[in-house]
Amino acid sequence: MLTITPAAPALAADSPPVPPPPAVAPPVTDTAGTAPAQAATGTAPPEGTPAAQDPPGVQNPPAVQETPPAERPKLEAGLGGDEDGGENGGRVIVEVTAPAETAPVAGEARTLPGTEVVLQPPDTSFLVVEGTGEALEKLAADPRVVSVRRDRAYSAASLSSGLTLIGADRAIAEGATGEGRTIAVVDTGIDAGHPALNGKVVDEACFSATGDGAKSLCPGGQDTQTGPGAADAKTAACVSGAANLCDHGTHVAGIAHAVAPGADIVALQVFSRFDGVEECVVEEACVGAYESTILLALDHLIKLKDTSRPGLVAVNLSLGGGFYDGACDGAPEIGPLKQRIDALRARGVVTVAAAGNEGVAGGGAPACVSSAVTVGAVGGDDRVPSWSNHGPTLDLFAPGLEIDSAVPGGGTAVYSGTSMAAPHVTGALAALAQKSAGASPDALVGRLTAAGRPIVYGGVTTPRLDVYGALTGQAPGPPATQEPGPGDGSGDGSGDGSAPGDQDAPVPDPSSGPAPDPQDTPAPAEPEPVPLPTVTVTVTVTAAPVTVPPTGSPASAPAVCTRGKGGKRLTAEQWAVEMTRGRGVLSDGTLGCYLRLVSKASAVFPEVTRASTLGTAYRVLRPAKRTARAALDSELLAAWLNWAHGTAGLTAKAGRTGSAEKTGSAKATVGSVIATAEKRRLTGASLTSSTSMLRKGVNVRGTA
Repeated sequence: MLTITPAAPALAADSPPVPPPPAVAPPVTDTAGTAPAQAATGTAPPEGTPAAQDPPGVQNPPAVQETPPAERPKLEAGLGGDEDGGENGGRVIVEVTAPAETAPVAGEARTLPGTEVVLQPPDTSFLVVEGTGEALEKLAADPRVVSVRRDRAYSAASLSSGLTLIGADRAIAEGATGEGRTIAVVDTGIDAGHPALNGKVVDEACFSATGDGAKSLCPGGQDTQTGPGAADAKTAACVSGAANLCDHGTHVAGIAHAVAPGADIVALQVFSRFDGVEECVVEEACVGAYESTILLALDHLIKLKDTSRPGLVAVNLSLGGGFYDGACDGAPEIGPLKQRIDALRARGVVTVAAAGNEGVAGGGAPACVSSAVTVGAVGGDDRVPSWSNHGPTLDLFAPGLEIDSAVPGGGTAVYSGTSMAAPHVTGALAALAQKSAGASPDALVGRLTAAGRPIVYGGVTTPRLDVYGALTGQAPGPPATQEPGPGDGSGDGSGDGSAPGDQDAPVPDPSSGPAPDPQDTPAPAEPEPVPLPTVTVTVTVTAAPVTVPPTGSPASAPAVCTRGKGGKRLTAEQWAVEMTRGRGVLSDGTLGCYLRLVSKASAVFPEVTRASTLGTAYRVLRPAKRTARAALDSELLAAWLNWAHGTAGLTAKAGRTGSAEKTGSAKATVGSVIATAEKRRLTGASLTSSTSMLRKGVNVRGTA
């Protein structure tokens, strides 16, 4: 599946490295290398003041003009032709100066060899193009073009006890149902006729990309569709065998509706279907959402808020990609997304985003946008599962472990993930807005965060949602302390590799839906190695009507894809063996999970180099032609795989023994070595030295 990171990763404990800052011209220096002093005020001396005299023998140097900051390149790094003569190119978003320029720029793009305009939305200042690196370079040179950047793909970040935990049952009993308010679910569409939703879906739209292997999930097969049934999650394109690929959105909507049963729902489908192992790693079919379709969906919601849906108060985005250890507002590729989130917030609409399920300190995009409300997951005991993202980036925790909710076809399923936590907050905002007429988004969010029970872990405190507390103004419950914090010891090769929260790995919940008696349910086995994720929308769950109990032996709930607990780092050659079916130790499912994590963390894989399947990863790790670029790609992919395997924590010192002597820097860490290599791979500079740094500093044999 095309789970592509929205930016170069961020560097933090258990999170990938930060992208380099935008290029700025260095200060002009004198011959000694020091920056020249500048006038304190910039004003001219008073008239009549004698000019300062130079010392004898010293000539007055010519005036130095201040160098303006270098302009940011319009073409994103890695999209143009590379140093080996290859053509990178790919699917890109072309931003233009004004909507009126979209059509003429699209016309120019169609004249370029090997270029196709795959999306030209009306009344927008961008279009989507597929082309070669050479063609994209020519397109970027057009003065009407502001930027040419990758059209990144996002994946879906994969009740009764949860409602009680957050006080939603008591809030509903007091009339806080969200009546008169509207929430939007931007996801894989919704089964609007599901009995659990009680006919509350009032608006539908579909923005589903095509081209580059993507197939539309709109019922009519086109890129865009609005009106009743446009976001139907039961279309033929959503079905693959016994699985419904579009079940995620209905599950999310069911949770939000349970918290705010009086609120209306706007359903938006933004995903596309992909078929074949090349796109889906190990599944036969999967779905993914491009950034361009998410932008169109947010534009549509802005129009709805301004016209037919003034009661819209919250938008749920249980999807995302990439890693950031803090706010990503300054990242240029996040700009269009943030602009729309800000525009919604200025109109009184809060965007709620799932933090992600990588078990790291930070969050993906759009959760890293500071004006979004970022939500992590807790279990019924207020413990943070090891797979939930966490840290200062988060605004709230909410229930996200073993949540029983609706799926297309009238049935229910038990899923876990921050995708399930986010809609609890979305529903809570609707309920609170109903009882707080005229309250601003800041006021609503402030009440939720002030009322939440403090969850204390690793020096960080994040409130857990308490909608009843926010409604009544009662004091939050006593702090719940979790030490060590979520993810500690699970990814850096330290200790025994055990992680708190492993006991909370998703398993079937006999009390949350039709299931066999508890005494007949075998104890869940700890999966080793790590299996495929549940929080993508490709889990194979056959929905049964709620009134019909399941037959046969109980099915295990799929576990969440997270970093492994390997004891030793592997070389690129050893990873190539693992990618060969029947020769390695790790299962195909585990390797598929690792490749998904790499694709979210890295700006190179699969943005520049395809490594999304076992076959393509093998060819990267063991290239047929050993060019400088191929050698770097091999070591870089091996380094990321060691990170995913849990043997190369990004904050660990680079080198076999923990010293940095092999990398040439006393302060080099695994994360800094990877970040430098990624930057050089994208710019084409110093490839050989980065290859050596990765081989000696990260992919050395031995424990982390």
